[in-house]
This record gives sequence, C-alpha cells and structure tokens, in this order.
Amino acid sequence: MTAEPLGRIHVPAMDEILGRPFQVLDNGFVRVIDYMGSDESIVQAARVSYGTGTKKARQDRTLIRYLIRHHHTTPFEMCELKLHVRVPMDCWRQWIRHRTANVNEYSTRYSIAIDAAQTTTPGGWRFQALSNRQGSSGFLEEAKGIKLSEREHEIQDLARKVYNERLDADVAREQARKDLPLCTYTEAYWKIDLSNLLHFLSLRMEEHAQLEIRLYAETIGNEIVSRWCPLAWEAFNDYRVDAVSFSKDEQALLRVLFREGPSAAVRLAESLGWLPVENGKPSQHFERSEFEQKLGKMGIALPWQTGTP
Repeated sequence: MTAEPLGRIHVPAMDEILGRPFQVLDNGFVRVIDYMGSDESIVQAARVSYGTGTKKARQDRTLIRYLIRHHHTTPFEMCELKLHVRVPMDCWRQWIRHRTANVNEYSTRYSIAIDAAQTTTPGGWRFQALSNRQGSSGFLEEAKGIKLSEREHEIQDLARKVYNERLDADVAREQARKDLPLCTYTEAYWKIDLSNLLHFLSLRMEEHAQLEIRLYAETIGNEIVSRWCPLAWEAFNDYRVDAVSFSKDEQALLRVLFREGPSAAVRLAESLGWLPVENGKPSQHFERSEFEQKLGKMGIALPWQTGTP
C-alpha cells in the first residue's frame, strides 16, 4: 500500500507575520523566521497512539485541553518555532539558561557589536524587593530617576566610544568588546518545540520573573503562540498561567479551614511551623506567603490575615 502524499501545514495567521518584528523594550524585537505544525499537528500526534477508527473520539479542543491538563507533553513536541530575537545581553543570560532550544547567536568576535543599548526611562528604575533577593518591587520617584538615566547615558556613550577607539587601533574584536556593558543588544536565532516553549513561557511570564524578559515572553505568547496554536494557547493559560496548585499541606489546611473552622486551621498552621511569631505578629515564611497569594487570587483570606479567632 502506498501512502498518500501530505502537504505542509500552514497557519494563515502565522504566514501573515513571518519576518515581521514585534518591538520589545526600546530597541529589541522578536520575529518569526519559520514554524512547523499547528494545533492540528498536536491532535494528529496524540491520535496516532489510538490506532485507526478513533479520529472522532474527541474534538480537537477537548483533546488538547486533556493533554495540557494531564501533562502529556510529547504531542506538543511535534510543533517547532524558529525566532529571530534582539535582546539585551543581561536578559539574554537568563534566556539562554533554558537549554531546550537550538541557538545561534550573533558573534562579536566576527562582527562589530550592535550599536544599540537598552536604556531606562526616569520612571523605569525599580526598587530591590525586600522579600526576594533576585527581584524588584515598585518604582523609584521619577525625579530621582532623571539623574540615574543621565548617568546611564554617560556610561553607555563612554563604553561605545572606548570600544570604537580600540577597533580604530586595530585591536582584535574579541578583545575590544570586553568592556561593553550588559545593556548592549545581541541577536540570535532561537528554535524550540512547543512543549519546551510553553515551559519557558510559564517561567518567564510569571510575575516574579525579571520585567525585561517577561516582556519578551509575553510578546512571544500573546503575539505569536496565540496565532500559531490558539487551542493549545487557550489551554495553557487555563491550566498553567491562570491556575493554581496546592501541596499536601496546603490541601490539609484548606480541608481543616472549611470543615473545622479558623481556629483549627491556625493550630494546624502552627504545628507545620508556618506561623513563626515576631513582635506579636506572624513573621516571614515563604511557603505560607505563597499559599496566601494563591488564595488571594480566589478572594479567600486566611484567619491569621483577618484576625479571625
């Protein structure tokens, strides 16, 4: 038996944006170079294991939602996306930690460094977060930011001037580049399958991710994946981005809270070590804080937050 030839899957919404840059930050961008597959490819791959005669067992949307809900990742690996990105080097350092993609980056050993650096507006300088050593929280007053932005401009201009002076003196490019700041933009081709891309987005769209890389992730998700695989994107948001999960201890606290009342929930939290007290008030406890944030999204307050006995 000879297999019938199959054509390449095309997604019209993706064909419309091929090569079109979506601006991110002041001088960065993300654009689609190529793609393979679609929602149809995910469904096709998933149904292969069922054998013939079951193609109408589930509607595509229902099947994709089932796969996302139950963490069946292999069918999503049938889709691949190739992006061209321009991103500041400090942001790229975080990006490249995701070792599940094929990458080819612009080389400043062979080529002159891109003459663009990410700048910060006077209102864009952020405070160091008190509860998260690697994060930020809130913004400095714009009046203070004016001076910081001026100094940033001075540093960037000086670094570029020194770099160009070295090149003019015939210093090797691989050495001339060494004092360029991390705000300098780099470019790369980045190819990744949809399963790993969704994992990347789940981490980098999260509210605690650095703002700059979060803007790239949101652009990739909202402008590209939503067009490419809309059913998978919808399920991903429903079951990953906008969902919460509860640990065994968190489930126990909820069960006690609703069955036995606030006092019993407080006693259980104390027995778990979740309510260390400092100056008569519950002191910092990361697991408890994360639990409070989860319930906060659902409009539920815990007894030690409300003072309920």
